[in-house]
Amino acid sequence: MATKTLRKSKPRKPPAIPQTDHDDYADDYLRGILRRVRTVAMVGASPNWNRPSYFAMKYLQHKNYRVIPVNPAAAGETILGEKVYASLGEIPEKIDMVDIFRNSAAAGPIVDEALAIGAPVVWMQLGVRNDEAAARAEAAGVAVVMNRCPKIEYGRLHGELSWSGINSGIISSKRRKPPVR
Repeated sequence: MATKTLRKSKPRKPPAIPQTDHDDYADDYLRGILRRVRTVAMVGASPNWNRPSYFAMKYLQHKNYRVIPVNPAAAGETILGEKVYASLGEIPEKIDMVDIFRNSAAAGPIVDEALAIGAPVVWMQLGVRNDEAAARAEAAGVAVVMNRCPKIEYGRLHGELSWSGINSGIISSKRRKPPVR
């Protein structure tokens, strides 16, 4: 009887994130990110109820995301029931996405901090774009979205914006199936 020799296989690298056109994201790319993310660190989250970050955090929480606020000025306080941390490095759990509510210049160091903690996704809010930081993140295999809001994209991709009469760009004559998570 012949004996089989077992070869050790080389460790497999995770698939590389394709270079993305940061002016036009495919719906499947955004939908894929929003499906696999569960825990979001929101850098620049505000305890002020009338700030956009507060609305975005509340919305994402209602969509079953865990949103951990990061704001050095409010560290130790709570926002919408979550403890506020001064930096990404202080968060004691795994982060799936870093959502940046800071200006474009501040995004560079925040992306570097996101890379240091091993976050697989970096999302820069509306008006925030840092191509150099995005290139560093993508070179490390991190998915990047710039100049978009996850709250708006979630609503658009799930047909919620059309409830308000806004053209979401997703048109169908068929009844929508609930999203699979």
